[in-house]
Amino acid sequence: MAKTVGIIGGTGGMGKGFAMRWARNHPILIGSRDAARAAEAAAAYQKEADAIYGVQTDITGGTNPEVAENSDILILSIPYGNIDATCAGILPRVGDGCTVVSPIVPMEKTDAGFEFIPMKHGAKTSHESVAAHMRDGGRGLVSAFHVISEKKLANPEVKLDYDIFVCGDDKLATDEICGFISEIEGLRPILLGPGKLAYMAEIATPLLLNAMIRNKMRNPGIKLV
Repeated sequence: MAKTVGIIGGTGGMGKGFAMRWARNHPILIGSRDAARAAEAAAAYQKEADAIYGVQTDITGGTNPEVAENSDILILSIPYGNIDATCAGILPRVGDGCTVVSPIVPMEKTDAGFEFIPMKHGAKTSHESVAAHMRDGGRGLVSAFHVISEKKLANPEVKLDYDIFVCGDDKLATDEICGFISEIEGLRPILLGPGKLAYMAEIATPLLLNAMIRNKMRNPGIKLV
């Protein structure tokens, strides 16, 4: 059954990736602080998706609060530093049964490389920070998609072959997101455990980026064999 996927920060690279990969089977809502910018991005994504899939897709834009209120799945494609400012205004608006997905990575670039902010500064993980703004305390929150290249995700014609780590406290929610991951050809969901272990998924991103830079790799991912 088709579910409406809302993407907060949908005008960015990862936002486009999620929209393009799921548009074939689901209505997509592109969220932005600027409704006109969201509508413009949505129209561009729809034109591209229609040409690739050969069918008419359903991609529209709106303000972040509008998208939050009308989504069955809500993806938070935003920077770590924007969690409090963005989530405080939208997460109390999500409907009952809406699953919120955090691909957010708390990292910073230093002279040494990319470092994990909670480890370096004792700050909250992304999962903890997002959960604090949810009416259910984060039970409907799933952390996923931390180790996928936005450039590869944004082009449905590029074949993927990666594993996606998944953490969450509610089995229905994690099962739902595992299903959405499996809809994207070449991606395999890998359950890590409850939300308290989400830091393990989040820390995989700076690890991957440092390996990429030091070893001159191009948009690598993770595959367990």
